[in-house]
Formats: sequence, structure tokens, C-alpha cells
Amino acid sequence: MERTLTCIVCPLGCTLTVQWQDGAVTSVTGNTCPRGKAYAETECTAPVRTVTSTVRCVDGRLVSVKTDRPIPKECMAACMERIHRATADLPIAIGDVIIEDVFGSNVVATQNRSVG
Repeated sequence: MERTLTCIVCPLGCTLTVQWQDGAVTSVTGNTCPRGKAYAETECTAPVRTVTSTVRCVDGRLVSVKTDRPIPKECMAACMERIHRATADLPIAIGDVIIEDVFGSNVVATQNRSVG
């Protein structure tokens, strides 16, 4: 089986051609660097994504957040449900954990928010 992907690891955007059989990648071509090969293999066997969103603070403002590591792509909707139900206490600093252990990742703040 064959699949064509555009690599998103760096700005080059290499066009990758992936061959696989019985659920295993047998070859990757078109990559300019080893990271493209690794991306193609992961994308075809167990795709992951970093989730970015916002969480409402207790004072009503929003704080931007992201998962601190990629999560399985099929878990993104459930991750977003948890993020939308959450509220964050103030003050918040970049890197503060807003939600712990969401599919093996923490949801962390990507901006500062002070009280008031």
C-alpha cells in the first residue's frame, strides 16, 4: 500500500511517499532529513498531535494552553472536552500545569495571567 504525505517537521515541506504492508512501514522516500522519515513512520502507524486551545480563568479571561507532548490523534476530541470543562486559578505562569495527565500529557499554560 502507498501513501503520500507532506512533512510538517520543518519548513521544507518535503513530499513523502510511504510504502507499508501488514501495518508496518517498509520504505519512506522523498525526505530530505531523518526527521521526515520518522514523521512518516509515526503518521502512518500511530499518528500524534500537540493540542492547542484556551482555558477560562476563574475571573472569566482566557489563557492559552497546549499539551506538553503530543497525544494520540484519536484522543484529540476527548482532550478538547477536558480542556473546555476546565477552569484555571490565578495567577498563572507559562509552563504551569492546568490539567494533569490527559492521555499521557499535561495541559500547560503558554502565557502568563496575573490576578486582577
